[in-house]
Amino acid sequence: MTLDAQLVATARAMNATGLNQGRSGNVSARCGDGMLITASGCHFDDITPEHLVETDLDGQWRGPLKPSSEASFHAAIYRQRPDAGAVIHVHSPWAMSLACLRHRIPPFHYMVAVAGGTDVPCVPYATFGTEELAQHVAAGLADRDACLMANHGQVALADTPAAALELAQEVEHLARCYGQLLPIGEPVLLDDDQMGEVLGRFSSYRRNAQTTGT
Repeated sequence: MTLDAQLVATARAMNATGLNQGRSGNVSARCGDGMLITASGCHFDDITPEHLVETDLDGQWRGPLKPSSEASFHAAIYRQRPDAGAVIHVHSPWAMSLACLRHRIPPFHYMVAVAGGTDVPCVPYATFGTEELAQHVAAGLADRDACLMANHGQVALADTPAAALELAQEVEHLARCYGQLLPIGEPVLLDDDQMGEVLGRFSSYRRNAQTTGT
């Protein structure tokens, strides 16, 4: 599948899976020295390859449509994380709710390690589309593959658009489970040693799965 086809399929799935609504959110993929990103204001139910914009990592873009207003934080992520092949941003309900409380997702469950660390952090608030927000998000993803954005939503990165979508879905599920626990009480958290063991097992599992196809 071509890169533009991958992005279109992922963008359509954002709304279809309930991770996103209407015209909010955005998705991009690294393309050469720049990125291919969804256009500003497009409705993801009707997106086509014509709604994707070639954009340099310094903000220059080509074509008749403007890139997403959040292109700056996508670019900041790609500049900082050479391993990132795709970035997705959604306003998923449970992640957004925790972000409005300015809650991180702590290690209440071992699957929190899916985001690459011992928690899913919540980065500070800044106005959408600003360089300040871009710097907050880039800092939050320096050693994580996903983070919440205060009073905003969530962002996740991966090798491909489909993998970034899968991670965003996992973060939303974790946010939902954690959010459902809060009215009952604070859950017992796993400690650093326990999470360290999980992170090590995740790393070896992924290597083995890629090698053996299991």
